[in-house]
Amino acid sequence: MTGFGRAELSRDGITATVEVRGVNSRYLDVTTRLPRALSQREKDVKDIVRACVNRGNLTIAVTVEEESDGIPPLSVNKSAARAYTKLLNELRKATKIHETVKLEHLLKFSEVFEVPREIESDEREWAVVREALQSALKDFNAMRQNEGRELVKDLEPRIRRLNETVDRIEALSKERIPEERKRLNERITQLLEDKNIIDQNRLELEIALLADKLDVTEECVRFRSHNKFFLEALASEESAGRKLNFLVQEINREANTIGSKTNDAEIAHLVVQMKEQLEKIREQLQNIE
Repeated sequence: MTGFGRAELSRDGITATVEVRGVNSRYLDVTTRLPRALSQREKDVKDIVRACVNRGNLTIAVTVEEESDGIPPLSVNKSAARAYTKLLNELRKATKIHETVKLEHLLKFSEVFEVPREIESDEREWAVVREALQSALKDFNAMRQNEGRELVKDLEPRIRRLNETVDRIEALSKERIPEERKRLNERITQLLEDKNIIDQNRLELEIALLADKLDVTEECVRFRSHNKFFLEALASEESAGRKLNFLVQEINREANTIGSKTNDAEIAHLVVQMKEQLEKIREQLQNIE
C-alpha cells in the first residue's frame, strides 16, 4: 500500500528529520538513507520498520543537524601530524632539500584534523532519530489506514454483488436440471429406435449422474463461504492482505468450476461477469497489507 510519513524532532541541540515513502509490494523491502555517522544503525532502523509494517517497498531517509557555537567540531590528530612531519623530513633529506617543514605543508593532509565521535553524542543522536522514525512511521500508517478504509468501501459492495450473482446462478442451475434431464432423455430415445432394448433403470441412472455433474450447488456454497471469510477479514484489525489474496484465488477457482460445469448461455454470461469483478478485486488487493 502506498503511503508517506514525515516527522521532525529537536532535542539537546540535535534536529532529526525522517521521511518514510512506501509503494506496493508483495513483500517487505526497506531501503535506508542514513548520515554516515548513523550507518551502523541501519539494522536498528529496519527492525523498527518491520515492527510497524508487514508489506511494501519502503525508503527511509534520515537527516541530522547539530547546533554549534561557530567553532568547527574538529580536533588535531597528533599522531597523524607527527607521522607526516617525520615523512616530510625524510623526504627532504632524501632529496637534499634545505627547506624546513612548515605548517602549510602539513595542512595539505586532511588526516591531520578529525571529527571526534563521542559514544555519548552518538547515543543522544540515535535517541532523537529513533523517536522521529517512530513518529514518521505512525504518520505513514495513518495515511495507509485512511486509504484502506476507502478500499474497503469499494471491495465490500463488489463482494456482495458476487453473492447476488452466485445466488442467481444457483437458482438458474436448479431450474435447468429438470429441463436438461428431459432433453437428455428425449435425445437418447431418438438415438435408439427400438425402445424395447433400452434398460430404463440404467438410462435413468446415467441421466441422474449426468444431471448431478451439471449441478453447481456445492460450488455455490463454497463460493459464498469464501465471500463470508473475505468480508470478515476486511473487518479485522489485523493485517489481512495475504489472506485476502488467497481467498480471491479460491473464489476464482469456484467460478471456473461453475463455468466448466454449465452449458447454459445465461449462466456462462454471469460467470464472465463474476470473473470481471474478481479481477478488479485482485488489482485492489495489491494495495492492502
